[in-house]
Amino acid sequence: MAKAKKLFIKTYGCQMNVYDSERMAEALGGSGYESTSRADEADMILLNTCHIREKAAEKIYSELGRMRDLKDAKPDLKIGVAGCVAQAEGQEIMRRMPLVDLVVGPQSYHRLPAMEARVQAGEKALDTDFPEEDKFEKLKARPKMARAPAAFLTVQEGCDKFCAFCVVPYTRGAEVSRPVSRIMDEARDLVERGVREITLLGQNVNAYHGRGEGGDYSLARLIEALSDIDGLQRIRYMTSHPNDMGDDLIAAHGKCAKLMPYLHLPVQSGSDRILKRMNRSHTADSYIKLIERVRAARPDILFSGDFIVGFPEETEADFQATLDLIRAVGYGQAYSFKYSPRPGTPAAERPQVGEDEMTDRLRRLQALLTDQQRDIQNAMIGRELDVLFERPGRMAGQMVGKSPYLHAVHVVAPEAKPGQIARVRIIRSATNSLEGELV
Repeated sequence: MAKAKKLFIKTYGCQMNVYDSERMAEALGGSGYESTSRADEADMILLNTCHIREKAAEKIYSELGRMRDLKDAKPDLKIGVAGCVAQAEGQEIMRRMPLVDLVVGPQSYHRLPAMEARVQAGEKALDTDFPEEDKFEKLKARPKMARAPAAFLTVQEGCDKFCAFCVVPYTRGAEVSRPVSRIMDEARDLVERGVREITLLGQNVNAYHGRGEGGDYSLARLIEALSDIDGLQRIRYMTSHPNDMGDDLIAAHGKCAKLMPYLHLPVQSGSDRILKRMNRSHTADSYIKLIERVRAARPDILFSGDFIVGFPEETEADFQATLDLIRAVGYGQAYSFKYSPRPGTPAAERPQVGEDEMTDRLRRLQALLTDQQRDIQNAMIGRELDVLFERPGRMAGQMVGKSPYLHAVHVVAPEAKPGQIARVRIIRSATNSLEGELV
């Protein structure tokens, strides 16, 4: 029996890349690879890259440079670059980094086994096409192994919004929704292997419109269908665009018991002038009214958001409008960043805000968001929540689980097992987590 080869994947960026890395590992499993957490024992290393942040490509080149010693020590080691940086800079990666054997874009990774065979034969392999075939249809079925209690499931890819700061339409392509039957089959398979919570993923997930029995399915209709799967106890989705929050999806937050009371709804700015320059196609007022409608459907819902500070031409008044919006909404969690110019996007060519000003604005914005998160977590103390246990904690007998609101919850529960949902009373709040006791 041939000795299994070792595959090490380093994943950068969003949850969709986490999902893609899982599927790449599965695709190469048929070629004799087993996953490893150590790069120094790998026979193949894949960097699954993200192109959202500033200097993303240069960071990948630096990472590749650090792998020269590994390649020198093990000449048969194969190194590949996947994901959005691969899509954007495939030929350049091959030119600048001769140690790279394989470059594959995010829409082509179902071709990895054939590419790996070419690499083993001594060739270089580059594929950054947008294939006509459905990569999910071409991927082999997932191996029948036990899974962690929570899993990601990609249902939609690409984006047609063309925000002025974003490279996703160029690296992931146009919006495409997977057929309902394939999503349902994958979800059932995950549940059979121990998954109790599924997060539906898409670059613009609430734009989902997939073909199913009886016609097109919206995301709300898909959630309704998934909620009928026995054993699936929790459903989430991300990332959403405010313009695609339809009436049925808003209503689903009040009607579907398995849909968790958490919504990640990026706004980016509270200034209408900046939102227009970003090509976001909504206003601060329309966003706040949308928040109010969702809260009317599900009063206990917790909101998360994305914010960019220092977008080109942003003034202090624009920034203050963002702080005003944050105060009006009250976020339980949020992601905030200084603007990063992405080559090829419209915003990259505009007058930039100074680095010191961006740093100061980010500090003030994050201080406000931290205060809001702390207040919301403190308000959880004394509440009883259903917690999905996921893994053992660092202390003896402790389990770490997830609240309906996506908080990490630490509980002393010696008899608990991953995948169990238990009633927990929250007794303490810490930075980014809660502590509870079994009820």
